[in-house]
Amino acid sequence: MSKNRFLFNKYVLVMAVSGTLFAPLSVYGKDEGPVVEQLCASCHSLTNLERSAGYSQQDWQTLISYMVDAGADTALNKDISAYLAEHYPVNTKRESKVVSGDLKLSFKYWQVPTLGQRARDPVQGKNGIIWWVGQWGNILGRLDPQTGDMKEYTLPSGTYAHSVSLDKNQTPWFLGNKNGTVGYLDLKTEKFKVYKMPNKNARDPHTGVFDEAGIFWFTLQHSNMIGKLDPTTGDIQLATLPTKGSRPYGIKLDSNGSPWVSCNGSNCLVKVDKNTMELSEIKLPGAKTHTRRLAITPDDMVFYVNSGMGKLGRYNPKNGKITQWDNPSGENSHPYAIEYADKAIWFNESAKRPETLVRFDLSTETMQSWQIPSKEGVYSGLIRHMRMGNNGLIIHQTATNQLAEITWSK
Repeated sequence: MSKNRFLFNKYVLVMAVSGTLFAPLSVYGKDEGPVVEQLCASCHSLTNLERSAGYSQQDWQTLISYMVDAGADTALNKDISAYLAEHYPVNTKRESKVVSGDLKLSFKYWQVPTLGQRARDPVQGKNGIIWWVGQWGNILGRLDPQTGDMKEYTLPSGTYAHSVSLDKNQTPWFLGNKNGTVGYLDLKTEKFKVYKMPNKNARDPHTGVFDEAGIFWFTLQHSNMIGKLDPTTGDIQLATLPTKGSRPYGIKLDSNGSPWVSCNGSNCLVKVDKNTMELSEIKLPGAKTHTRRLAITPDDMVFYVNSGMGKLGRYNPKNGKITQWDNPSGENSHPYAIEYADKAIWFNESAKRPETLVRFDLSTETMQSWQIPSKEGVYSGLIRHMRMGNNGLIIHQTATNQLAEITWSK
């Protein structure tokens, strides 16, 4: 059971014991708002409501159904959605700017089984299977996109994985963001193997990537570290970033197998020597610059999302030149996920509603963007990671607990 569903059901249980489970919220008078907001705040910040683009009552009901099983026709569900529609109606304060172009996109969605789990960071193996983690539900999930069949595994207690990566054998490895672990699911026995961090200060493994030698590289955001795990020995090495509070986030490999890391807390990129783990910091322009994730092209150009300033950036390791382009929706668009695919850089504008997907054509250095559709009019997003799959981009929508594949054509 997910944290969200557990908290909601706990609230319903309390209400049932008090004999008011099916009483409308209006019986609470002035306390109506706090009751609704307490339910919402049990799993996420109330600023999500305050900053939302709003919905009609029907669409609020739909969004709630993606988060918890409140019962579509219960008085409780109707009163919650009515309150939200009145106080957080449809508005345009987070409206995105769309740049037209010739490319057309197609979206295929899958709804994960456990609600409220915050499904995220899906990755597709060469065998076609898509794996994801439900961070708040402590779940590792498996999807067969051909049949739609899904299976969810409960991770070891306290894991709350942030991401999942695949090794050369298609084995899913997870990063235990809350208990300082890295581990994998043995596909034959369906049992977990877990490695603990050798340093008590290495608390939050975040995002990882395997190199050609089978070494697993990963970031530890708030610990301000980068890790290296050798699966053949279980040995883990750690290196601390030179600038305090850099908060290493995304990680990718260049053509030589050297890891590059983006800094979510500082205006920097970091290159890791794959042999010595020596760290080289590259300072990026702008005090407000911080970079959630990065992508590396076949010619080793390092592209990054400047999440703090609403820009796409490129660092040229050959000459040290840095170039940045404004995002279509501006400075407060908060670009988040990024990937190289089909001779282009793809990224999202996570602060906009509907959330937008942007394609930067590498040959023309021009952008095209699309509002990302969601089921039944709900567009709360958001994409925190995207990776190229066998046929297209594999993304997720954490708020609605959905996975999706994006393909394109002229």
